[in-house]
Amino acid sequence: MRVLLIHSDYLKYKTKNKTKIAEEIDDSKQEGAFEDSLVVFTAVEKEDEKNEEKVVKNFIEEVKSVHSDIKSETIVLYPYAHLSSSLSSPQIAIKILVNAEKALKEEGFNVYRVPFGWYKSFELSCKGHPLSELSRNISGNESEKSENDDEDKQDLKHDPKFLIYDNGKLIAPDEYTYNNKNLKRFIEYELGESSKTETTDPPHVKLMREKELCDYESASDVGNLKWYPKGRLVRDLLSDYVYNLVVENGAMPIETPVMYDLENKAISEHAGKFGERQYKIHTKKELMLRFACCFGAFRVLGESFLTWKNLPARVYELSTYSFRYEKRGEVVGLKRLRAFTMPDWHTACVDMNQTLEEFEKQTDVCIQTGIDLNVDYEVILRATEEFYKENKVWMDKIAEKIAKPVIFEIIPERKHYWVCKIDFAAIDALGRPIENPTVQIDVESGKRFDISYLGEDEKEHHPVIIHCSPTGSIERVICSLLEKTAIELNEKPPMLPVWLSPIQLRIIPINDSHLEYSNNLAEELSQNNIRVDVDDREDRLGKKIRNAAKEWIPYTVVIGDNEIENNIFSVSIRSTKQKEDLTKEELVEKINAKCKNLPFRKLPLPKKLSTRINFK
Repeated sequence: MRVLLIHSDYLKYKTKNKTKIAEEIDDSKQEGAFEDSLVVFTAVEKEDEKNEEKVVKNFIEEVKSVHSDIKSETIVLYPYAHLSSSLSSPQIAIKILVNAEKALKEEGFNVYRVPFGWYKSFELSCKGHPLSELSRNISGNESEKSENDDEDKQDLKHDPKFLIYDNGKLIAPDEYTYNNKNLKRFIEYELGESSKTETTDPPHVKLMREKELCDYESASDVGNLKWYPKGRLVRDLLSDYVYNLVVENGAMPIETPVMYDLENKAISEHAGKFGERQYKIHTKKELMLRFACCFGAFRVLGESFLTWKNLPARVYELSTYSFRYEKRGEVVGLKRLRAFTMPDWHTACVDMNQTLEEFEKQTDVCIQTGIDLNVDYEVILRATEEFYKENKVWMDKIAEKIAKPVIFEIIPERKHYWVCKIDFAAIDALGRPIENPTVQIDVESGKRFDISYLGEDEKEHHPVIIHCSPTGSIERVICSLLEKTAIELNEKPPMLPVWLSPIQLRIIPINDSHLEYSNNLAEELSQNNIRVDVDDREDRLGKKIRNAAKEWIPYTVVIGDNEIENNIFSVSIRSTKQKEDLTKEELVEKINAKCKNLPFRKLPLPKKLSTRINFK
C-alpha cells in the first residue's frame, strides 16, 4: 500500500461521477469538509492481497504514529489510485479501507472514509510544518522504516545532530561563520530550511536539449531519457573513466540482471529499506527493477568461496540502468530520474579495521574524481552516535582529507544498513545540492545475503560491506558539469572539459577551394585521437564561427590561402578567448595535453556538418 499523509488546515471534496467500481453511497457521502485533519491518501496494491490483515495492522500503526505527533482533530482516509501503477482489485481495496476505518474508530479516533471509485473534485490546504507531508510504503511484513524516513523527519525526538568540522573543531551550524555560500546552502538543505522539491527547472535542463545531449522521452515513463550521439558519447567517456579508475584500484568488473524476484527473502528485506521508491513490474512473479547493483553484487559474493586471504574483495558494475520510482513532481532533467546509469562498487572486508582502511582509500578515489572532472563538492560525513564515539579520531582524519569545512551528521541510532557514510554534492545554479560520490559502511548485508568467508581461525564469518559510487550516477555528473557552466557564465565561456567535449576541434574552410585541404587535415588530426569535424555548409564565415561558439567547441581553425601555404594555423581557444598560431604538431600536442591519461572515443557523428541530422 502506498500512502501520502498530509496534515491539512482544511479538506473539501465533492463527488462528480461514479466509475464501474464505485461503491454505493448515500447523500451524506456526496461531499465533505474537514478542518485540522490528517488526510491519508491511499492506494491499495496487488501485493497487499497476500496478507490483508497484516497490511491493515501496519497501516493503522503508521497512521496512529503520525497522528500522535500532529494531533489533528480528524483522520480522513482518501482512496487515491494515482499513487501506484500496481493496484489491487477494487473489492480488496474497499475491504482493506473499510477494515482500517472500523479499527481506528474502535480505538476512539474520529475517522471519515471518502467514497471509493468516484471521480471527485477536492481542495486541500497543507499546514507546511516538518511533519505535514509524509510518504510511506506499507507492506504485509513487520513494520520497518524506509530509507527515506530521515528525509521526512518523522520522529523529531530522534533528530540527527549537525555540526561543521573546520580545522579540528566542531561548531554548531548557527554559530559557524560561513565563508562559502555553497556550504551554507548545503547545510540549510540538510536542516530542512530550504525546499527539497524542485519548483523551477535548473539551467542544465535547457542546456541538455540545446547542446543535443538528451531529452525527455514522452513515449516512456516519466524520468526516462533519450540520448543523442553527443550525449551518448559523454556518457560513454564518463563510464570508461570510472571503469579505469576502479580497475586500477583493484575492482573486478561483473554484470548482473536488472530485475529481481521479491519472493527472495534477502532481496525483499533489502528492498524494504528503500520504501516506496521500489520500481516494480508484474509478470507471473512480482519483480523489482534494481535501484543499484547491490543485489547482483551480493549474490556473486555470496556464491563465491572466500577466505580471509581474498579480502578485501572488490566487485564493480556499471548499472545501465538503475531504477527508482521517484515521485512525478520530483523528477527533473539529469538530476533526478527514474532510470539512470550508476557506477556501483562493492567491497567485502574482513573486519571493521580493514573496512576503515578501505573506506579511506575509496574516499581518496571520490576526491580524485572531483579533481579530474573539475567539480567542486561540498561534503557531509554521516555516522551513528555509537560509531562516532568509537571512531572519532578516524572520522576527523577522513574530514581532514577533504581540505575544506565538512558537515558532520551524528544520528542517535541506526535506522538503515549503514553505520557511516560520506556524501559528496555539487551545488547547482539554484543553490540546491546534486548528490554525487558516496562511500558507505554496510553492517547488515553480509549476514542478510549469506556472504561468508573462511577466517584465519578456520571458522565462517560474515564480512563488512563497503558501497561506493566514485562519481554518483553518470547523469548527475553531466548535470553537475552543465550547472557549473551556468554558475560561471559571467567568469568564463561555458564549455565541457576538452576530453568530454563531443567535438574538440572544428575546421572552417573559407570557401570551397579550401575544402579539400580541410578534409585532409581533419583526417590526419583524427588519427591523433582528436574528435574533429569540418563545417562545409554554405553559410557565411561569421555564422560558422558563431555556430562553433554556440556548440562550445574548445578549438576552432579557419582555413584560407595563408594556412594552406604556410601550414600554420590561427587557433581560437575557447577557454582563454585567445588566438594562437600553431603548427599541426603543436595543435595535436596542445589538445592531447588536455586529455592526458583520460579516456578517448572517436567522433560519433559524420565529419562533414552538411551531412548531419538536426536532432533538436
